[in-house]
Amino acid sequence: MQMHKFPKISLAAARVNAGMSQQEAAKALGVSVATLQNYESGKTVPQWGTVQKIERVYNFPADFIFLS
Repeated sequence: MQMHKFPKISLAAARVNAGMSQQEAAKALGVSVATLQNYESGKTVPQWGTVQKIERVYNFPADFIFLS
């Protein structure tokens, strides 16, 4: 069986791919824009519950997103 390898993308790229602004994504995730900016810059890493929300909101598996 052949496995497909997908490149990892940044959290910001996943957001943009989902067609969302930082404001829209922060609201959908239930975090402040500043918190989302910290996640995207690698200053902080989201907790597991937030990672699961990111997967749902961005419709993209966390396995393929750089979170730090």
